[in-house]
Amino acid sequence: MILRLFLLACLLPAMAAEARVLFIGDGGYAGLEAAAADARPGDTIMFRSGVFAGGAFVADLQGRPDAWITITGEAGARIQGGTSAFQLTDPAYLRISGLVFEGQTGNGLNIDDGGSYDTPARHLLIENCEWRSLAATGNNDQLKMSGVDSFTVRNCRFVDGSPGGSMIDMVGCHAGAFENNTFENAGSNCIQAKGGTQYIRIERNRFFRGGQRAINIGGSTGLPYFRPIDAPFEASHIFVAANVFTGAVAPIAYVGAVNCAVVHNTIYLPEKWVVRILQESTDARFVACGNNTFMNNIIVLGNAAAAPTFNIGANTAPETFQFRNNLWYNVDNAAWGGPNTPTPDLESIVGRDPLLRAPAMSGGDFGLESSSPAIGRGTPMSAPLVDFLGRPFNVPPSIGAVEGNPPVSGIIGSSAPETVTLELYPQPARSVVNVSLDGLRPGLLQLVVFDLSGRMLLWRSVETATASQTLRLDLAGARLAPGVYRLLVSDGTQSVYRPLLILR
Repeated sequence: MILRLFLLACLLPAMAAEARVLFIGDGGYAGLEAAAADARPGDTIMFRSGVFAGGAFVADLQGRPDAWITITGEAGARIQGGTSAFQLTDPAYLRISGLVFEGQTGNGLNIDDGGSYDTPARHLLIENCEWRSLAATGNNDQLKMSGVDSFTVRNCRFVDGSPGGSMIDMVGCHAGAFENNTFENAGSNCIQAKGGTQYIRIERNRFFRGGQRAINIGGSTGLPYFRPIDAPFEASHIFVAANVFTGAVAPIAYVGAVNCAVVHNTIYLPEKWVVRILQESTDARFVACGNNTFMNNIIVLGNAAAAPTFNIGANTAPETFQFRNNLWYNVDNAAWGGPNTPTPDLESIVGRDPLLRAPAMSGGDFGLESSSPAIGRGTPMSAPLVDFLGRPFNVPPSIGAVEGNPPVSGIIGSSAPETVTLELYPQPARSVVNVSLDGLRPGLLQLVVFDLSGRMLLWRSVETATASQTLRLDLAGARLAPGVYRLLVSDGTQSVYRPLLILR
């Protein structure tokens, strides 16, 4: 007992210590490396306003689930130059917010697992950041992630990528989300997911002049770099939804990808193709690119992308793709017969103007005029829950990224595949809600709380070992006002949601 009391007495000062702000510049730390060496869980590393040289390398910057570390900056803080602005190896429970990266000669921001595939970088939030022109022309990326799991990138802006690289490049990343970001003037890709990347959501982003392949679902990766090392695919379970695309040689490419879905997007005037189906990794272990879905999308194209609309390469399985409820309109040829989909596009609409609002501008909202033939013509789906503008989809939904007839008010209902059960208790909840579920795939689950306007307010990733689980979701940190919300639980392929009532 005495020993326990002694240990507790030793721990109390550390437990009671308040989180600190560690300033860089203007009398503070000389740079990120020095500040990170002194940082503890819960601390904030703050760049003063001004321009700071890139090139920092930081390993093992790790917070805790209840005490994340934050790297941020005052207004006007810019990280300029260096091979990378920062290279972060094996970070965990880390938030990066409000910084500008520009002029790097390699990758703008590089995050990796240090080559230890069994201990990924994990639990990262990157928000409200901006990437500007790289000082590079080769295969260089503005945000490079290798072996990163359980992450979110949201409300960021990526401008003028390297001609030979990606704005975001993922190698062997898992359980991540890209939400409400803007991409302008890409080189090869805006977002590339390859090397065994799996369970990624790409939702409500704007892609303007997206390069060769605005979203490259898959790619070509050297065998030693896969995570896991024996992955039989470049990408799997990538969910691309409620995005808008203007330009790009091909807005969508499935490349060595399986079990991926592109749904409820609006694609406007692609330069050459709408979709490419390719297989670049041809080792014997790889399955052919196939079993993918393209559904509820609006595609407005000209003759440049009309023949062919799909580019289908060798060693693929295009006969396994599913197409349904897409709207196709050729602005140059009202008599166009439709795209060369490799399997029939069931219940598609061909040759009718979707009546988009202001699509040609980079900031156009891509909404639908009230007489649009896309309104109410989509196939009901369990996800996405909200459209490009952050409003709920109706039932049945409109085709495309923007709901033309959003629900005005009322409690959003519940949805679940027949094989899944989901119970919430207590209801109403206060600071904690228990989530009892059965039927979703074991592994990394995503728990997301939305308000009734569709805004995402809380996001958690949880590792599960069995299909039957009871999870404890802490609501206190989100500071949610009393009211009705909606809780989404997803395993990457199936999504379940329920109304959630919160009291003080």
